Amino acid sequence: MDQVTINRVTLQPGIRQPITSKQVSSSKQAFLQHLHEATVKTELKVSKHANQRLMERNIHISDAQWQLVSDKVTEARSKGVNDSLVLMDQAALIVSAKNATVITAMDRTEAKNQLFTNIDGTIVLG
Repeated sequence: MDQVTINRVTLQPGIRQPITSKQVSSSKQAFLQHLHEATVKTELKVSKHANQRLMERNIHISDAQWQLVSDKVTEARSKGVNDSLVLMDQAALIVSAKNATVITAMDRTEAKNQLFTNIDGTIVLG
């Protein structure tokens, strides 16, 4: 019969250390920080193209109105909207909610007979 030999292998200390409560706390804090950054309101940006359209079409939007648009776009993004049409009294904006960026703008009279495609949400302000 074959002879079987058993050799003991000693465990190497330090290969896998147990996780301490301090490490759990710091990783939990890091997660909470990332969560907060992902959900915090982001300032709405206006693309170069949209800014040019606003100037060409003489569309003026007050700071309070921009804040309302920004708040609603943030709300839309939290509900899964990527690209939205924002209808205001004086303007219609196409906004990337995903990137918090105004893509283009037109006044409401221009927007009356337009077909808007590739949007998955509409925000009506007034």
